[in-house]
Amino acid sequence: MSESTKSPETAGAAAKAAAKPAAKPPAPEDTPFNTFIPSLLIPALVKEIQSYGGAEPSLSFREGPMPVIGSPCSMVVGVLPGERRFWLCFTSPSLNAPKTVLVAEAGAEPSLVESFLIDEKKITLALLVSRLVQRLNGQKWLGAN
Repeated sequence: MSESTKSPETAGAAAKAAAKPAAKPPAPEDTPFNTFIPSLLIPALVKEIQSYGGAEPSLSFREGPMPVIGSPCSMVVGVLPGERRFWLCFTSPSLNAPKTVLVAEAGAEPSLVESFLIDEKKITLALLVSRLVQRLNGQKWLGAN
C-alpha cells in the first residue's frame, strides 16, 4: 500500500507510534547487586573521593565476615592515603538491605561501627556515594580537612 492509499486510521496509528517517547532506560539501581557495586558504585566513589583532591583510594568488593561483628555480609572495602580504612557492609546482597559503615585509623581495629542510611525509603547510586563520602569527610579523611 502506498502512502497515498493508507487509510486515515492506519496513518493515525503510525503517527501515534512515532510520537510515543522511547522507554526510559533502567535506573542504575535496577542493575543486579553483584554488578552494581563493582561497575557503578566503586567507580563513582573513586571519582567523588578524588574530587576532594586526594590520591585515588583502593576500593574492592567482597563477601566475608563484617569486621568487629563477624556476621556474613557483602562489603565495599576502602583504603585511603595514610592507610585509613573503611567498610560499607550490606547484610544481604541488596541495595535495600540494612547497611553498616565501619572506619579504622591506620594499624587500628575499627573505632566506629554505625548503621548507614537506615531511614531512606529509596537507595540510589547518588545517595550511597554522597552519604558515604560525607561520612568519610566527617572523619576529616578527605581533602584539606
